Amino acid sequence: MANKITVTNPATGEILEELSAWPSEEVKKALYKGYAFFPTWASIHAHKRSELLQHWAIQIREHKDELAKLMTKENGKPLKESYGEIEYAASYIDWYAEEAKRIYGRTIPANTESKRILVRKEPVGLVAAITPWNFPAAMMTRKAAPALASGCTFIVKPASETPLTGIRIIELAHKAGIPEDAIQYVVGSGKMIGALFTESNYVRKITFTGSTAVGKNLIKGSANTVKHVTMELGGHAPLIVAKDADIEFAAEQTIISKFRNAGQTCVCANRIIVHEDIVDQFAAAFVQRAKHLTVGNGLHDNIDIGPIINEQGYNKIKEHIDDAKQKGAKVLLGDTFEADHEKGYYFVYPTILNEVTADMTIMHEETFGPVAPITTFTNIEEAVRLANDTPFGLAAYFFTNDYRTGTYLYEHLDYGIVGWNDGGPSAAHAPFGGMKESGLGREGGLEGIEPYLETKYVSIGNLL
Repeated sequence: MANKITVTNPATGEILEELSAWPSEEVKKALYKGYAFFPTWASIHAHKRSELLQHWAIQIREHKDELAKLMTKENGKPLKESYGEIEYAASYIDWYAEEAKRIYGRTIPANTESKRILVRKEPVGLVAAITPWNFPAAMMTRKAAPALASGCTFIVKPASETPLTGIRIIELAHKAGIPEDAIQYVVGSGKMIGALFTESNYVRKITFTGSTAVGKNLIKGSANTVKHVTMELGGHAPLIVAKDADIEFAAEQTIISKFRNAGQTCVCANRIIVHEDIVDQFAAAFVQRAKHLTVGNGLHDNIDIGPIINEQGYNKIKEHIDDAKQKGAKVLLGDTFEADHEKGYYFVYPTILNEVTADMTIMHEETFGPVAPITTFTNIEEAVRLANDTPFGLAAYFFTNDYRTGTYLYEHLDYGIVGWNDGGPSAAHAPFGGMKESGLGREGGLEGIEPYLETKYVSIGNLL
């Protein structure tokens, strides 16, 4: 295992920082600290935990300039997107600071006069999280906030590509008064730390955002100790444009969905499925908007699309484009690249492909880049069949002004998150998560705190 984690700026290849990778013994010590502190943290009353979370959100907002610039340096996304993510991350803390005070039990009517049945909710214990590089702030707070609110202690391994943002946010949690053993981080090999998390008897829950393949391994590893798991895994989002859709609005919202974070999001549109009668008009409107998107270093002014995170991601994007072109796809925009393998930076310009067919790799694999493939459908049943033809079920989008078409699509799309005339449906107060191989459980909303709680009931007898 490498002794150093080198964090670079993906827009320039510049080394930002070198962190020492934690050896296994140090990770185990951190796990024990979280486990040992759990009874203390769980015993703190909900209003106090809520107050500490509120102070944490205040600290994050007071340091938003520092955090946004740090995120753009290590992740590459445009600075305006980094500011948006910092606020999004804080909004999860806001939400769960309030939910901490609403973890209710209940009384169940007994089946005899001499009994009383009471139900209470209790925190599961130490929670171990693994977060991705593409949203280094929000994906951490989306897990940490409900964990801490419920009375769990929390430890996270941030992605090795982008650990600095998460580390700084945890430092701000400590500054806000949350005890150091209540929320911790570890840095190092994902494979090694993931195994320690799943094997440890101290950890009672694993929460992960990342690829389906890694998620499956974590689920398997957690089985031996029967851990709770929340998994937000891969996606392959369809975006359907019905015949009656407002074409200009649909094109505008597709830009928002597809090109945010250079298309490197688990919920961005991966397959654009357009009614055959309007495909030319939609494609023209979509291209017209996309060609004005600017590409470059996210720290510079007026940048819309930053770099690809690394060479592996860049190569996959190129392979998907080349495969589609070889099989007959028409390039409407883009297929333009700027890369320096020696310095270590990779840019892909917005690319729109038309006449995409089912035999192309891009229709079956998540591209994770600023590439939009367009295909067509004849009737709404065919659109649903094309959209559902994947083992994934995280996010889907559709555009229609007909309530009958919209209701049919909403009810028949096998996805956990659906945007109806909405290219950006995510919010802290709404449940986020997928169906099929896109995951288990939900994050956000009322549902987001339940995975951190156990249900206990007591039946009290001989009362008469």
